[in-house]
Amino acid sequence: MFVLWLVFLLGVLAWVTTRQTASVVLAAKLREMRSDRSAAEAEKSALQRRIREATGLSVLVPRAESLGLRLPDDSEIIILQVPVPDTR
Repeated sequence: MFVLWLVFLLGVLAWVTTRQTASVVLAAKLREMRSDRSAAEAEKSALQRRIREATGLSVLVPRAESLGLRLPDDSEIIILQVPVPDTR
């Protein structure tokens, strides 16, 4: 009977050790993934900042002028409206 209890106790201890080891490995993977996500979010923010800077008038107007383009006068701007289809 003692041997049966000993085997049972060793089995439970082995199971607990396996679960603890798995949780430590999983925690390390989670830490790495959080770090990767933080790096990706930082890169996304930097790219969005660069896009905002590159699409600003202070950058686009000089580039357009170097190509011979100019900003239109107010009287030259025409707003086109899309006709609404008749649904009768």
